[in-house]
This record gives sequence, C-alpha cells and structure tokens, in this order.
Amino acid sequence: MLKRFSVFLLLCCATLFANAQEFRANVTVVATQLTGVDKKIFTTLQNSLKEFINNRHWASDAYSPAERIECNIMLNLTGVVSSDIYRGTLTIQATRPVYNASYVTSLLNIQDNNVLFRYTEFQPMEFNDNRVAGSDPLAANLTAIFAYYAYVMLGLDADSFSPRGGDAFFKKAQNVVNNAPDGKDVSGWKAFESQRNRYWLTDNLLNVKFNNFHDVMYQYHRMGLDLMYDDVNTGRGAIMNCINLLYAIYQDVPNSMLMQTFYSAKGDELLKIFSKAMPQEKARAAEMLAKMDIPNAAKYQQMR
Repeated sequence: MLKRFSVFLLLCCATLFANAQEFRANVTVVATQLTGVDKKIFTTLQNSLKEFINNRHWASDAYSPAERIECNIMLNLTGVVSSDIYRGTLTIQATRPVYNASYVTSLLNIQDNNVLFRYTEFQPMEFNDNRVAGSDPLAANLTAIFAYYAYVMLGLDADSFSPRGGDAFFKKAQNVVNNAPDGKDVSGWKAFESQRNRYWLTDNLLNVKFNNFHDVMYQYHRMGLDLMYDDVNTGRGAIMNCINLLYAIYQDVPNSMLMQTFYSAKGDELLKIFSKAMPQEKARAAEMLAKMDIPNAAKYQQMR
C-alpha cells in the first residue's frame, strides 16, 4: 500500500510539473556567418536555450499543455568579438490560438538587433529575477534578454484573454530592464541608446498613455477574433472599435514603439479582416491604418 501511495504521489508531482511550463518554444541558433569557429558549440547553445525557455517556471499559475504559448525564437549570430563573446540578432514570433478555429493569430513579431553575450560550451543557462546581471554581465546578458521576452510574451498572451491580465508580467519585464547587465558594448536596455529597444517597449506597455492598448488586446482577441467563427460582422465590428482606440493613442503619442510592434504582428491580419468589409467600413479602417502603420500604408490604400 505504501509503495502504491508513493507511486501515486510521484505521478501527481509529475503531472503538476508537466503543467507548469508556459512555453512550447522552437529555438534555433544560426551561425552561418561565422567562420573559424567549431559549430558544434552552437548546437549545444541551441539545446540549452530551448531547455531554458521551455522548462523554466515563469508564472505563478500552472499552464496546461493546451495553454502553452507557441513561439519561434531565432538567434542569428553575426560576429565573434573574441574567442567566447558573440554578437547577433534575435527574432521572436509568438502566436495565440483563435477560439473554435484552426487559425492562430500573431501576438509578437519582433527583431532585436542588440544581442551581445559571452558563452562557453555547456555553460549553464542561469537567471535570477532578483539578481539579473549576475557576476558576469556579458554571460548573463543572453538569459536576461530571453527572460525579458518571455515576460513580454506572457503579458501579451494574458492581455488577450483577460482585461489587464498581463500587467504582472510586464512589471517583471520592467524589473529585468531596471536590473539589466551593464558592460562595454552591452546595449538595448537604456532609454538614451535608441527609441526602439527593450527599455521603450516595456515603458510603453506600462505607461498610462497606452492604457487603451490593453483594452485593444482584450477586445481584439476575445470580442473580435474569438467571435468571428460564429459571427464575422460582430467580430469585425469589435476590431473596428479597436482601430478607433488605437487611433486615439496614435493622435496622443505618434510613432511609438508599442504601436510599431503591434502592427508588425497584426498588419497582414488586419488587411485580411477588412478586405471583405462593407465599403464604408473598409475605407475608414484603411484611412486610419495607413496613418498609423506607415510601412504597410500602400497596402491599406490598395484595400480601399
């Protein structure tokens, strides 16, 4: 009886652990631009980063397998600074399933060009929310960047399911920024370095000027996309209301990083959603979107 009870406890713990992870991430490390380097080390790095993002417990609540966030993360190494210091870019794409459909919608599609880190093969991937920089800032920078985007993805996902659901995760991302590694050539964490970096994305996510953005994330997904299977017009109407809310943000804070990030993820989807709208609604959506999303302005104008 005791043995059977012990097995039962182990199974319960295993089930709890299996439900704890929040991500189903595909991580790829690309080193085609590097020469004179043993490429085997990057296979080890890829496996370590995949385990780091997928096996770590990032949230206090347990996530079921169906709730895990699907994401693709590509670390493209572009240079060797020294024997164990590398420079590169990080591309992150995260998605969310749409209710009652096989369709998945993009939550985040972003490229970070400020990746610099130290790595030796089999080096453990360590991260501590209370000591982000660690004893070696360059060694800690890569896991800090991964942790930052993990919290941003969790926040955007939570926002899409409940009003202001992502606030706690965005604050965790801000904590990473505030305590980020600091060293020679380490960049992406400070306001003065650029108008498009990790600092500004988190600043926008927590700034009261962008409060309507969080309403947009909820309404767009729960009242828009999730309802379109049953009622396309009602769902599209909710998304039209989201465009009005975004336009109000745009008028107050034009050319913000958060809006650019949103349209990078949603631009093509919005084109598809409004391509079949009634002419008046389509024209109004195209007019506002063309002003807010300059890179896709020509596409929106063609939609009219």
